[in-house]
Amino acid sequence: MASRAEPTSGAEPPEAGGRRDWRDVARDAADLALLGILLTLAAVPLLTAAAAAGTASAAVHDWTRTGSWPSARTTVRRFGRSVLPGAPVSLLALVGAALLAADLAALATGRVPGGPAALLVTVLIAASLAGYAGLVVVEVGGNGGGRWRASARSAARACLDVPTRWAALTGVVALAGLLAVLVTPVAVPILAGYTVAALHAVAGRPSLATGATPSPELP
Repeated sequence: MASRAEPTSGAEPPEAGGRRDWRDVARDAADLALLGILLTLAAVPLLTAAAAAGTASAAVHDWTRTGSWPSARTTVRRFGRSVLPGAPVSLLALVGAALLAADLAALATGRVPGGPAALLVTVLIAASLAGYAGLVVVEVGGNGGGRWRASARSAARACLDVPTRWAALTGVVALAGLLAVLVTPVAVPILAGYTVAALHAVAGRPSLATGATPSPELP
């Protein structure tokens, strides 16, 4: 994922009437797959999960803006300076996910009262929180892979201001979770890279960022 002097990535809009070469598409797909693998490896210690996600998001942010990936030195520097600030975020996310998973399991098996209605509400809450977390990761990417507290506040305001974007990001995370269950475990790290890219793509859509409904083009 080294920087390219003359970007040909799909992150850049193609010239009018131009078509992208299949090799560019294949290269972008391979880059995102490698990104997901590196993200997963960096998150293996668990407490580095936030730093890994933030660094990957920052790399995707650069790619979508310039068409080139950041250099390896830049990526390593971002990850190194994000490990300690991101450790509490990782711990909070892991504890929250564990509690939600335990609650869902208890409701699904009938160990606690509530029935299907309570299970549905809990699923919706979990999905909404996951969508919010996805937007936080996007905001962190725009901040160079750090500043989690500021990014969390910014994402919260964005979710309240534009609920459609929040819903779209929730859909992205939910789809990624479903695919993670369906695909083989070996493919899950690859899916992680595509998920980060999808979050950036959805969050950056003008119609979702402003809450406006795009007008149909007239013939």
